[in-house]
Amino acid sequence: MSIDILMPALSPTMEEGTLAKWHVKVGDTVKAGDVIAEIETDKATMEVEAVDEGVVEAILVEAGTENVKVNAPIAKLAGEGESPAPPPAKVAPAAEAPKAAAPASAAPAQTAGETAAPAKPAPAAAPTGDRVFASPLARRLASAANLDLKSIPGTGPHGRVVKADVEAAQKGGAPRAAAASPAAAASAPAAAEPRKVQSLEQQGIPAGSYDLVPLDGMRKTIARRLTDSFRDVPHFPLVIDLEIDALLAARAKINHLLEGQGVKVSVNDIIIKAAAVALKRVPEANASYTPEGIALHKHADIAVAVAIDGGLITPIVRAAETKGLAQISAEVKDLAARAKSKKLKPEEFQGGTFSVSNLGMFGIKQFASIINEPQGAIMSVGAGEQRPVVKDGQLAVATVMTVTLTCDHRVVDGAIGAKFLAAFKPLIEEPLTLIV
Repeated sequence: MSIDILMPALSPTMEEGTLAKWHVKVGDTVKAGDVIAEIETDKATMEVEAVDEGVVEAILVEAGTENVKVNAPIAKLAGEGESPAPPPAKVAPAAEAPKAAAPASAAPAQTAGETAAPAKPAPAAAPTGDRVFASPLARRLASAANLDLKSIPGTGPHGRVVKADVEAAQKGGAPRAAAASPAAAASAPAAAEPRKVQSLEQQGIPAGSYDLVPLDGMRKTIARRLTDSFRDVPHFPLVIDLEIDALLAARAKINHLLEGQGVKVSVNDIIIKAAAVALKRVPEANASYTPEGIALHKHADIAVAVAIDGGLITPIVRAAETKGLAQISAEVKDLAARAKSKKLKPEEFQGGTFSVSNLGMFGIKQFASIINEPQGAIMSVGAGEQRPVVKDGQLAVATVMTVTLTCDHRVVDGAIGAKFLAAFKPLIEEPLTLIV
């Protein structure tokens, strides 16, 4: 029996992607774990591994095809021990593949490794032996939750473990019940009447007076996530001015000591470290809102906003409170470089407990950012500039930087936000306190 290879969901926000490249062709034999294709998502280009063994029977979606929906069939395998069927008679044209898959991919409950399969038989029992059949997303989720895939019953095609099975194992419930829950939840928003948006012509801008650049996956995701956050998260800003002359002097000494090691610490690296230390000193600010309660994070995983072609991505410095400035600097440079070439792994830009967005290098004096859910706060950093200040009753000049903390009021209220900034301020103005 032929096995469908489906367009995988390589990130929680992915709805469609570009099939950039095939590493196999019709007639090739593949084994579980073999890299068979490269997929461009809204954030990165990632390799796709086979989860089944067999012979490539048909390529349904040609390399370079854009807007391929998640869970759409992209190729077919003849199962182990079977001969591939003659390709011309049963293979739909590659251009038709995404359309043909539309009914299946339109179901919001489906995720990586799952398929609607209206006419397929019931799932077979999970394969025996040491190797476990599982979708790539299921493997990542199981690894993150420290679950043994061998102990999880699979409800996917041929007993394959899929996302719903891992989620059910985490909750201790039945896999099928867990699979049904997202469908019910996702059906509610679908019933709501969509907001009506007027065309530019309806708003008085004549046709032909502008060039229309189509939205790519990244820009669609940014638009959706930030609209949801700005609309649904009750947020407020807290603004503080920081004198950074001592920080600039400390940075110069640090870089002198690191000279010849290929590392140059930036002001932003010090801000990341100071934010992480402040979050550990005020753990209530290192938190996320959930319907079940407030999650207090054990580490300060700092997401750093990086501008790339077409949008923005936030790679994460994990457990930044445990790392030195040289290590943070090296990590940020590596993450930023791979972000710009779309080579980040999902776990390198998904999650995080707090964000830092710095526009100081563009001369922006002050701004406020939109919270990156599920994080409880984001810090916006402006440019350092010389300003008049009053010290001991005397007028003086200092290099001052304005920082704005945008807080999710469900988690970080005004008092907690103020406590965080009170802990952050001395770490910036007296950098030696970072090592005390």
